[in-house]
Amino acid sequence: MASNNSPGQVTSQPSNSLIRYGAWALVTGASDGIGKAFAEELCKRGFNLALVARRESVLTTLALELEKSYGLLVCVIPADLGSQDDIVKVLEATQELDIGLLVSAAGFGTSGSFVSNSLEVESHMLQVNCASSLALSWHFAQRFAARGKGGIILFSSVVAFQGSAHSANYAATKAYIQTLAEGLHLELSPLGVDVLASAPGPVNTGFAARAGMQMGKALTPDVIASQSLNALGKQITVRPGWLSKLLGWSLATMPRWGRLRVMSQIMKGMSHSQSKLGQERSKA
Repeated sequence: MASNNSPGQVTSQPSNSLIRYGAWALVTGASDGIGKAFAEELCKRGFNLALVARRESVLTTLALELEKSYGLLVCVIPADLGSQDDIVKVLEATQELDIGLLVSAAGFGTSGSFVSNSLEVESHMLQVNCASSLALSWHFAQRFAARGKGGIILFSSVVAFQGSAHSANYAATKAYIQTLAEGLHLELSPLGVDVLASAPGPVNTGFAARAGMQMGKALTPDVIASQSLNALGKQITVRPGWLSKLLGWSLATMPRWGRLRVMSQIMKGMSHSQSKLGQERSKA
């Protein structure tokens, strides 16, 4: 755990979310993208943090920056959530911390031809996107219910509401998360635990490069973080950013087969653009 005695930029008054959930938040996938944006936004709202990601050096640098800026405590937990042993490591490392908010932002995607993709990679994605969120939600839901308050944010997607060719397994992992979050929202609410599914559209993060996609007009992670935190405790599902809302509204009136075809064309276009871009770079 890094430490810094400077008072930094701590707000004089605690935020509503800090009062509602407590002093500590756990953020997975915190080394970049959405997870990093959540870490920064949570610090602005006064939370101490437990940060989880694979790259320890990146996490440590981020922790020192946040502690210096905000005068808060930041705990670094290097872990690969594709490993069951590392999930246990996260739970053990946070056992003595009064975690009141879980942001399960770790995840990745693939795109292109399903039969051409690696089964090992697709299986690993299932573990990271679904199994780790399940395990962390189960453990922290128990802790939160016992203390009578807490919050859980799980990451769905615009592709969660129908299947999608060219990203079939990824869409399936997000459908699982969306369904899990909806059920937990109703089940845990009477116990004082808020659960939210955040379903963004294309996001400008390192996710696109790993998935092999060209995002084009994408959301920024800070918008997703702030709007998701604002929606926690008020909504079941939030579609942060105008593009996510536009896609949701435009597809809502279509039958499921229609949504499937439209989303598949969108994913095909993004995958094709990235493939073409890669070919052009290889010729340079």
